[in-house]
This record gives sequence, C-alpha cells and structure tokens, in this order.
Amino acid sequence: MQITPTTPHLGCVIMASGLGKRFGGNKLMADFDGQPLICRALTVTDGLFSHRVVVTRHADVASLCHAQNVPVILHDKPFRNDTIRLGLDEVTRNGDISGCLFCPGDQPLLSRKTIINLIDAFLADNKKIIRPAFQNTPGAPVLFPSWTFSELFSLPEGKGGGFVAKKYPERIQLVPVQDEYELKDVDTQNDLLILLNRLKYQLILTLLTLLHPLSFP
Repeated sequence: MQITPTTPHLGCVIMASGLGKRFGGNKLMADFDGQPLICRALTVTDGLFSHRVVVTRHADVASLCHAQNVPVILHDKPFRNDTIRLGLDEVTRNGDISGCLFCPGDQPLLSRKTIINLIDAFLADNKKIIRPAFQNTPGAPVLFPSWTFSELFSLPEGKGGGFVAKKYPERIQLVPVQDEYELKDVDTQNDLLILLNRLKYQLILTLLTLLHPLSFP
C-alpha cells in the first residue's frame, strides 16, 4: 500500500482520552520500552493518512503531540462519544474523506503492517467496516467508511464506534492478525508488564531468527 494522489483520502483519530482509573494514572504517558506509551500509536500511523488527529484530555499528551508536530485536540468532555465526535469533526473539516480509522492510543503492540492491511482491505471495498481479528474475534482499531459518519457524529452518550458496527454485522470485513497481543490494550499496570514482556520476547525471537534462520522457519 502506498499513499498517492489517487488514493482515497483517509482520516485517523487516535483515541487518547481515557482517564486510566484502573491503571492508577495517565497510562498514555507511562514508559513502554523507553518512550511514552502513546508514542507507539503515533509511530504506526505516521504518514498513512491524509488527516490525522489525537484527541485527549491530558495536557502532557497534548504537549508531546505538539512537540512531534502531530495535530491534537485537548478537551474536557466526559464520554467516548465526545472523543469520536471531536476527532471526526476535525479530520472531515478540511475536505471529504472516504473513511476514518479510530485507533486506541493504548495498544502498544499494534503493528504498522496491520494498519496497512486494514487500509488495503478498505481500498478494495470502501463500503465495508474494516476490523482486525484474531481467530475471528474482532478488535480495534476500526476503519469506518463515510456512510457511517452521520451515526458516529450522533452516538448515544457513552457509546463508541462498536455501537455502530454492531448494527451492521453483514457489512463488517475482518482482517486476520497473527499475534493476539496486537489487539490487547493497557488497562492496568499488570497489562503494561505483560505487553512489555511480550515485546521483549518478540525481539529475542527476531534476533534468534537472524542468527539461526534454519531453526526458525
């Protein structure tokens, strides 16, 4: 997949408004392999979308985004539907987009390859709601086509994009992922430790594969 002038315009909203009550603080700025957790989402989505914005309730996340020249909305609205509305309004403000990816800011093992696979699936059929899935269990992020935007703008209080997706099961396309940990988010300190250990395992496996390619097909 390569973004070109003929590629349909796509938006990306990085969801970074969670208060981290179960985590015990702002998880998005927690250290993950030497950088704030939110940086993982910024990296895997960089350069793939014509419009991208981070929506957050955290001033330190907003400052980090400003430092990296990533558009950001700092708000004090209480609900998930507020985050979706604010983000979608921003990415559609300067022109038409054919779809919008809503990406959690707290899935640190989400890969750029998976994001690209979601985009490719959407470009093949831009009327489908595109979701990653591990063993047919859907997860996030979700790429919504433009025909869903009116419903996303008017979500019930406290509801997220899943509210819309569940209404149209026949219009969902699942894109398989090979590693279930890609779709796991950080809710607690223990979640963070589990995913960090998984990252270390992946790095070790990659190193061993390079050193002994015949032993790791």
